[in-house]
Amino acid sequence: MKKIFSVVLLFCFFQTTHAQIRLPRLVRDSMILQRDTKIQIWGWSSANEKITVKFNNKTYKTKADQAGNWSVLLPALVAGGPYMMELTGKNKLTLKDILVGDVWFCSGQSNMVHQLNIHDVTYANEIATANHPAIRQFWIPTMTNLQEARQDFPAGNWKAAVGEDIRPFSAVAYFFAKKLYEKYQVPIGIINASVGGTPIEAWTSEEGLKEMSSMTTLIQKNKDTAYVNSTNRAAAAANRPPVSKDAGLSANIKWFDPNYQPLGWKPINIPGYWEDQGIKDLNGTVWYRKEINIPASIAGGDAKIFLGRIVDAGELYINGIKVDNTTYQYPQRRYKVVPGILKAGKNLFVVRVTNTAGKGGFVPDKPYCLFAGSDTIDLKGTWHYKVGEVFIPRPPAGPFGIAAQNQPAALYNAMVAPAIKYAIRGFCWYQGESNAGRPDEYAQLQIAQINDWRNKWGQGSLPFLYVQLPGFMDYNYVPSESNWAKLREGQLKALTVPNTAMAVAIDLGEWNDIHPDNKKDVGDRLALAALKLSYGEDLFYSGPVCEKAMVDGNKIIIQFSHTGSGLVTNDGEAPAEFAIAGADKKFVWANARIESGKVIVWNDNVKEPLYVRYAWADNPVNPNLYNKEKLPASPFRTDK
Repeated sequence: MKKIFSVVLLFCFFQTTHAQIRLPRLVRDSMILQRDTKIQIWGWSSANEKITVKFNNKTYKTKADQAGNWSVLLPALVAGGPYMMELTGKNKLTLKDILVGDVWFCSGQSNMVHQLNIHDVTYANEIATANHPAIRQFWIPTMTNLQEARQDFPAGNWKAAVGEDIRPFSAVAYFFAKKLYEKYQVPIGIINASVGGTPIEAWTSEEGLKEMSSMTTLIQKNKDTAYVNSTNRAAAAANRPPVSKDAGLSANIKWFDPNYQPLGWKPINIPGYWEDQGIKDLNGTVWYRKEINIPASIAGGDAKIFLGRIVDAGELYINGIKVDNTTYQYPQRRYKVVPGILKAGKNLFVVRVTNTAGKGGFVPDKPYCLFAGSDTIDLKGTWHYKVGEVFIPRPPAGPFGIAAQNQPAALYNAMVAPAIKYAIRGFCWYQGESNAGRPDEYAQLQIAQINDWRNKWGQGSLPFLYVQLPGFMDYNYVPSESNWAKLREGQLKALTVPNTAMAVAIDLGEWNDIHPDNKKDVGDRLALAALKLSYGEDLFYSGPVCEKAMVDGNKIIIQFSHTGSGLVTNDGEAPAEFAIAGADKKFVWANARIESGKVIVWNDNVKEPLYVRYAWADNPVNPNLYNKEKLPASPFRTDK
């Protein structure tokens, strides 16, 4: 009888909990609803359950279907709030602090991910003074699904840009939203679905990729869980890293210990790569040490240490205490030193750097210093180093595993699909770095994604705004080929889709950082595009875009669209970064001048030019062509 009673109780408990009205994570306290369009509120309950929704002094009734799905459609509302919403079925839910304004779905890879917190030096004042309760972000946690589209997110909340809550905001999305809010004074919501290091096809649905057979084949293979698991097990076994034999960690007295007596250490400069300082082709671990004199005014308190960027992993020890570590190369090294670690006089700083490929060491042109209050101590200069371990060259890697976040449709299924019922104003997209190794297919992928997302949301041709990749990597002072330039070309081609806009960012990059610090100008340029496309403002929102190029004797005359009030250079010099070629396609630098709203290019040694390129490089040295509205021209080529 006890067993029967327990089963009955369990059944009743299941029935009760199953009958509760449940809402998607997006529909909750502090949400921002899209103005001027019908709004769907949806959720789940028991089969055939009657649901009542009260909002803005009106009542809406519906009934769940056999599967427990239900929804109501609210009429279009003007911007305003705050409102409350009551939902009643077998239980009752009350949502508070609801605003009505404009909602933008912001997505991409790391440069859309990067939070204000990561750029808290550049935007310290923005963070310190943040008080925008009507700008709110819903941050979607990183998730994947290889099998199917999910219905909901497992977590997430709407947070306002107030106080410390601003720190997790995407910097680009925040400045975009702030620009719109300052213009219209209506609530601006950001739904942020972004994951660093991910390709565009991972963000597009299976249906959206149906014209690309290689993608759809891979999607079907990945639905086989047994195949995925066996592939990953085989890859893990074949590529298991060797056991570390770092002399600095295996010694009786470890090399970061103040009691260790350094012998045979050699001088080296920070910043700089060790391959540029007499260490040839070393993959392994290198230890750096230096005694830093700390004044009594700093000793005993807390401090911040900036170690620029390190390729790849780095661990910092001060006086034998591990302060922090970073396991990969991209984050800026900004470490907090808690009170009690620093002392008056000499302090031992030790950094263990691990590098597995390419040049290892400390990236130039980054800050290397210690901050404490108003005091700054420079950490650049001569340190001493010793090699802790040399990685023995290994045979080519065995089978590769399946990283779910890089697979077609996997991020769409988990991080986009649950949002498609939520009415929005448009899209902001910042991605491309992870596709730069195969740029020729990007235009097709970008156009497929735009069409796919519009189809999924079902709100017509929603504005799709995106960022063209900025400059990155070494400057090349001779005309050359470039995958990054090709990818920018793919992004440019996507402008053929109606109601799209591209924010050119070629001038906003950093040669030594794939995550440039200037996020405000990126957000502002996206906002300019939104003001034009979505809000109908009469303004210039784009820099010059090549419209056509005409050969005239030994010159090529280039006509541009989006010239605004006129073509200019941002430095007052002649237009730079133009190259021309004849039938042999051997490009050489060209002279250039602005004349009658066009650019004329030539090289006296090219008598019969046929092709022209502008800013065609990973990181062009001086892309100085702009319109008078201070918006840069997009890179382009005519030799396609």
